[in-house]
Amino acid sequence: MKHLTLIAMLLCVLQGPQASAEPYKVFTEEWAPYNYQENDQLTGMTTEIVQAIMALTYDDFEMVMVPSMRASHLLQSRPRSIMYSMFRTPAREPLYKWVGPIVEESIHAWQLANVPSVNTLEQLQAAERITTRHAGLMPDLLEAMGFDNLDRSATENLQLYRMLLIGRTPVIVGDTDAGVAYYSRQLNIAPGKLRRIPVELYRASLYIAFSRDCEDEVVAAWAQALAHLRDSGELARIQRRYELPAP
Repeated sequence: MKHLTLIAMLLCVLQGPQASAEPYKVFTEEWAPYNYQENDQLTGMTTEIVQAIMALTYDDFEMVMVPSMRASHLLQSRPRSIMYSMFRTPAREPLYKWVGPIVEESIHAWQLANVPSVNTLEQLQAAERITTRHAGLMPDLLEAMGFDNLDRSATENLQLYRMLLIGRTPVIVGDTDAGVAYYSRQLNIAPGKLRRIPVELYRASLYIAFSRDCEDEVVAAWAQALAHLRDSGELARIQRRYELPAP
């Protein structure tokens, strides 16, 4: 009896970590049109891509939307955590395992199409006003580039477009082309009413980040699935659904 008890205890020790391992969970934040909620459903360009990846890998991981800071904290503290869409920066590089890029985008300034055109960086820097969000990557980046004409009064993305449409600002900066397409649909802005200023202010790639404890086999399977989506053309088909309509 004592011998059997020792065997049982040994089995519990050996199986304990596996039995109590956290299930994989996928986190994201509210960032239209890449990941956002609509009619209580998680959707968006990169959400569709992640769902397509899991369909190929036969994974059924729970997908959860949480506030931005919460998502980053979970990725660093919770075992077997995955997060999308994430900028892959030098500071973040050693912290996670990476799959991607899932999307490559650039950010431009925008103006109304029926006003004198702004076409160069110098003209942008000389503009009467450029309105951005009150905080975030772009206003900080523009300030670092020497822009001293920033209006950081917008508290949300939709406000940028409303201010531009009613003439409260001549230029706005804040979204990728896919973001402009999304907010144009939200506000029923007619195709061709907005003009993209041909100065690329920022280019970025979005990735899927895995906590360091995630099995290499899982990360490799997701990378292989993403490559298949790219090679088959499905990745481009998903992205096209979120593009700006033709002028």
